[in-house]
Amino acid sequence: MKYCKFVFFIFVFVALGIQGLEAQSTLKGMSLNGATGLYSIPTGRIGWEKDRDIGFDLGYHFIVRNGGVSNIPKVSMSLYKWVELSAAFDIQPEGYLGSDNPSDFIGGVKVQLPLTKSAIALGGNYQALNMWDTSDKRHDAGQIYVAVSYSGHLFNMPAETTIVMGKTFGGGAATWDIDFGMGFDIVILPKIFENYVHWVTDFSNFSYSVEPFGAEAWGRGVLNTGIRVDLSVIPVFKKFRFVIDILMTDIFDVNRAFAMSLLFGVPIL
Repeated sequence: MKYCKFVFFIFVFVALGIQGLEAQSTLKGMSLNGATGLYSIPTGRIGWEKDRDIGFDLGYHFIVRNGGVSNIPKVSMSLYKWVELSAAFDIQPEGYLGSDNPSDFIGGVKVQLPLTKSAIALGGNYQALNMWDTSDKRHDAGQIYVAVSYSGHLFNMPAETTIVMGKTFGGGAATWDIDFGMGFDIVILPKIFENYVHWVTDFSNFSYSVEPFGAEAWGRGVLNTGIRVDLSVIPVFKKFRFVIDILMTDIFDVNRAFAMSLLFGVPIL
């Protein structure tokens, strides 16, 4: 409990230090469950909120911990600058949490409200957990949330803060639990790295699913941090979205894991 309070106050301190400004072009990556976001938490943005009426993103995460690997292919589609649909398959190591086939499906929807300065979205996801398990391990869960993202500067570096509140249903979640998450996307030394390198960190009392691998929020919450590289800055890729993530999940606990991801997005209309 003391750990959670300490991390929460550090995040609030940093958030208060970020000076607000008009919304700017923001790097959009995929969270671990496929929604546009940081790592465990979604943001208030959708993948192609200003660029095109329809955009398609294809992504892949892998998480490595103690010799086990979880593979998470995912897709998302942005529709008319205000709706995002996403889907991810979390293919976890055999025997994880006692399941003979611990593969999960996570489908999500996000609706961005038509605001200008801040990005506010209402969203939710459905989780089919251990969906091909032959025992009694198969079950369902879901989440609803509101996510707010706003742009600013921290030490003269462009930054965006995201705050998420919601509720998880099923999967053993207590009926009185409230989901809370907070995170940052900070452009690191833009004059040196030319907007290629972002530092992304999030902390939450929920993870990308009810039964995550390597990013568990059980007990003390989960803190993820890493580098997000924007290859769309390269002129040949400027019409597309090309993002690489290199991160550590649950970094302050014994279940910490290494993860990487690749996202490639294409405008359609």
